[in-house]
Parts: sequence; structure tokens; C-alpha cells
Amino acid sequence: MPDAGRAPASTEPDVGDVVVTVADVLAAQARLRRYLPPTPLHHAERFGVMLKLENLQRTGSYKVRGALNALLAARERGDHRPVIAASAGNHAQGLAWAAYRLGVQAITVMPHGAPATKIAGVAHWGATVRQHGNSYDEAFAFAKELAEQNGYRFLSAFDEPDVIAGQGTVGIEIAPHAPDVVIVPIGGGGLASGVALALKSQGVRVVGAQVEGVDSMIRAMKGDVSPIDPVASLADGVRVKVPGFITRRLCTQLLDDVVTVREAELRETLVRLALEENLIAEGAGALALAAGRRVAGKRKCAVVSGGNIDAMVLAQLLSDVRPRAPRKPRRRNMDGEPSLATGRAPGRAAAKSPIKNGARRIAVAALETEVHEEPIW
Repeated sequence: MPDAGRAPASTEPDVGDVVVTVADVLAAQARLRRYLPPTPLHHAERFGVMLKLENLQRTGSYKVRGALNALLAARERGDHRPVIAASAGNHAQGLAWAAYRLGVQAITVMPHGAPATKIAGVAHWGATVRQHGNSYDEAFAFAKELAEQNGYRFLSAFDEPDVIAGQGTVGIEIAPHAPDVVIVPIGGGGLASGVALALKSQGVRVVGAQVEGVDSMIRAMKGDVSPIDPVASLADGVRVKVPGFITRRLCTQLLDDVVTVREAELRETLVRLALEENLIAEGAGALALAAGRRVAGKRKCAVVSGGNIDAMVLAQLLSDVRPRAPRKPRRRNMDGEPSLATGRAPGRAAAKSPIKNGARRIAVAALETEVHEEPIW
């Protein structure tokens, strides 16, 4: 189910006067550092990519950044209204945790059929859980209705300036590691917009990633805003029928590219991430890494956006998916020739050299001591 907030396509709001800047992202970083320590970067050597591990974030997802920043910014403005949101997972849990830390009343509307573990996670932090409807759209409409009737503040999961600024703090934490390209998953566009705001001024390319059939942002950036139901996908966290209106404008202005991956690629990447890097990610969390093979760059960084995957789904994937063996790393000697340790023949010059058998063994032994692995990062 999509974890997002949206407005009906027929009543698209005017967001032309809504501005989100790098200054907003920096202000969010100043607010959040008291509550959220930076998440680590992990060098996934077999993938040749650095990973920003937001699956190790509070509540298991980057979503808590935007929710917490929105509540802190509202408190600075003197807005102490209860907050309500529609969500089937990560946004609800992030809002519940942030509200618990700040002593704010929070209500989350979740559709019937939402994962029981996520409902329990929201309730654990003291937020009120209202279940309504059998789809996210029905829960969204009910949450908006409750907000209007009771004077609550409705907090979108992505189409909200404070939320976008909070998600942009992911980019601020990546910047000191000097990547040349950062890949982010796109659902409604909050994370992609925020990260692009934080990094574009530093000359870093930012590339979005979507799944075939779950590509509402790509279509919206091309001018197609018709609401089309996304196909079923392992990346349920990015299954958004209509992306944000603020985020659509920012993504169009700031993203260098958006690539689409196949569902089979996503499933294989998630399994490889678990088996080869010992990292658990949800479907949307593995999306940026799956897109990495389609993105050129010497210092690539992919955002692992979340790790809240259902245990039964993960068990089924580990049982069904047999990933291809990773290619062996290239090894070179100091002169740039392929190493004898790889089993390949030495260069032509060595083959023609009139060295006796005993001398050749000594030369080979000396050569092997100089072998070093080609740096990936």
C-alpha cells in the first residue's frame, strides 16, 4: 500500500508560491541533530556502491526525519494542534515516534489490511490508530475529513515543505563523503526532492529510481498526471497513484535523471543485500541499489530508505530467489597487467621473454607479492 499523501488529480492545488530551499534543509538539520544521530554509510564492496543505511534509522525508515521536523517547526510557529496523517506504514510509525518524543497528540488513519506489525508499531508509541476503508485512498479521504471537522493539522507524507526539508537531511549527511552521484527511490518524491536540494549546489548528480508499473513520478514529470493504479510490487512503500505537487516541481527542476528497474531486478537485489551484505531492507529500500547498475559513476551512493519488511515476505524471497553469483573482482599488478593470480596468462612481453624456467618461477613469485586489488570506491 502506498505510504503517501495526495490530492485528487481533478482538484490539483496551486503550489506556485510554495518554496523549499537549501536554507530550510539546513534549518531542519539543526532541529533534528538533538534527536536523530546520523545513520552510517556502508561500502557494499560487491556492488561497488556506498549505501546510506536509513534502514537503521529510528522506526526503520527515513520517514521519521520529515515527521519530526514538521512537528518541531510547528512548535516554533506556535502551532500546537493535534496532527493527523493517513498511512499504511512508515510515515505513521515515524509520526507516532516523533509525537511521543515531543508530547504531541497524533492520529493515524490506516486502511483495513495494513500490516499488523506496523499497526502495533504505531500504537506502541502512543498514537491513536483509526482504521478506515479497504484502501489507502479511502483512509486518506477520511483523514482529511477528520482534520477539517476537528481542526487537526493534516501532515502529508511528502507533499509538505517541512517534510521535504526533513528528508533532505539525508543528503547533508552524505555530502562529506563526496560522491559524484546519489541514487534515491521515488514514491511521492519527498526524499528525492530533499536530497536534491541538499546536494545539487555541490555539483552532485541526483538520480531517482522507480519500478516498472509504479512510475507515477516519471509520468508526471512528462506531463501525464492521470491517476493510474500502480501494479503490485515488492516496493509497496513507493506505490503512489499521484505524486506530490510540490515534489513534482522540485524533481523536474533538480533531478538529473529517473531510471526504471524491473521487478525481478528488485527482488534479486533485496536478496543479495541480505545474503552478501547482511543488511535487511524492504522492497522500496532496495530500489536505489537495484537502479545502481544503470547509473554511471565512480563514487556512487544509494539510499537504503527503509528496512520494515514483513518476515514472511522476506522468508519467501530467500526461498524463491536464487541470485546470480557476483562477478569476481578484477586484480591488477603494479604495471597495470592482469595478475597471474587470476589464472590468466601474463602479457605478451612476458610470454616472449627468454627467461629460463627457474628464473621464471622467481619472477612470478616476485610479481605476486606486488598484486593489489583495484580500488572500487
